[in-house]
Amino acid sequence: MNLVVQGQKVEARALKDLTTLTGSEGVGRLGNNAFRLRGAQPNPEVEAYCEANSLDCAFVPSERRLSDFKLFVTDMDSTLITIECIDEIADMQGLKAEVSAITEAAMRGEMDFRESLTRRVALLEGLPEDALRRVFEERLQFNPGAEALLAGLKKAGIITVLVSGGFTYFTDRLQKQLGFDYAVANELEIRAGKLTGKVRGDIVDGEAKRHTLQLVRKLHGFAPETVIAAGDGANDLPMLHEAGIGIAYHAKPVVRQQATYALNHCGLDGILNLLG
Repeated sequence: MNLVVQGQKVEARALKDLTTLTGSEGVGRLGNNAFRLRGAQPNPEVEAYCEANSLDCAFVPSERRLSDFKLFVTDMDSTLITIECIDEIADMQGLKAEVSAITEAAMRGEMDFRESLTRRVALLEGLPEDALRRVFEERLQFNPGAEALLAGLKKAGIITVLVSGGFTYFTDRLQKQLGFDYAVANELEIRAGKLTGKVRGDIVDGEAKRHTLQLVRKLHGFAPETVIAAGDGANDLPMLHEAGIGIAYHAKPVVRQQATYALNHCGLDGILNLLG
């Protein structure tokens, strides 16, 4: 077993302490502020030590290789990108606080996602379609390491899917920009250049995310254990459970507790370090 340690800054002292705690045979560098402690033995003190030092840590099978994986599925809002798009759209209506409160409740698992989305979208009724463009151009930013992660996955020949409870206006553009193989999201209904406060077609919720993962996996004939999924909210849990490896990225506590691995400090490219 190897221990992967990464963060904004990994001190030599921390590596020495973790080597002692785990009886590691040696330390190898994976990248800037990312290290592999070879032959590490699990120790209940490791997680607390890393959290106290703002480090991400994960025990990873020593035989694991990136080539073992075939499919990567990720959430968009607050995972691939820094914002919740619907909250920023609502800000154009002066309703960000109200919509954000509903978003947070849904992401914590305290409210049904379908109900939360319906309530939030209804508040956007009458907003000019141009508000979507402004959010994309003025407010949307990638989380650190997003572009490096996608480039690494593509280089390894891994199929990539962007699946979101957000909106096609954003996923379609990000698919083109980052080269995702597939993109699935909700479609906002627009009439005469204004949002109607409704979603067209079936709502993409947690179960739909899981189903999307299944469909793409079966389409390509991939085994379940070759799938990686990443997300941050409660509606991502179904697909994280469906994947061979589920990664909670800067996620809500309910998600961190149920994921295979949790990344709370490093960027998205830290996922590559977990895959061998």
